[in-house]
Amino acid sequence: MKLDPHSSRPDASDGHSPQSRLLTQVILETFRLNGGLLSAGDALVGDLGLTSARWQVLGAVALEGRPLSVAQIARRMGLSRQAVQRVVNDLGAAGLVALQDNPDHKRARLVVMTGAGEAAYAEADRRQIVWAKGLAEGLGEEALSACLDVLRRLSARCEGDR
Repeated sequence: MKLDPHSSRPDASDGHSPQSRLLTQVILETFRLNGGLLSAGDALVGDLGLTSARWQVLGAVALEGRPLSVAQIARRMGLSRQAVQRVVNDLGAAGLVALQDNPDHKRARLVVMTGAGEAAYAEADRRQIVWAKGLAEGLGEEALSACLDVLRRLSARCEGDR
């Protein structure tokens, strides 16, 4: 794909359809947004001993409502097991999670939040709500709902490609 050096728009002669050209712009903007969200998340929860990655792993366990194996967390987050294992190791060293025996699998232990992990996650969640209210201001419920629908559909298509 060729990019015009003065624009983030693909060159019109690159073979894109109008839809694929727009989708490429959505993808590029999503990359920028992801970087911004990770930076904002790190700033929002850094004093809690969390990073965006740690927060995501805690969130996977919290939202599931039960202990999960590293592999289960990785599948839910769309990450490699090795990447999640590194974060779980960091969380364990910080006293935010513990590993417990898994009755269904002798080697794949379960990640469980400690009291400190639950407290850190609850405070991170409280801060995120305040932050999200400010970020959502003026965007409109209908626009956000349509955006969420498109992102979910794209995610499902990408999942189907794996």
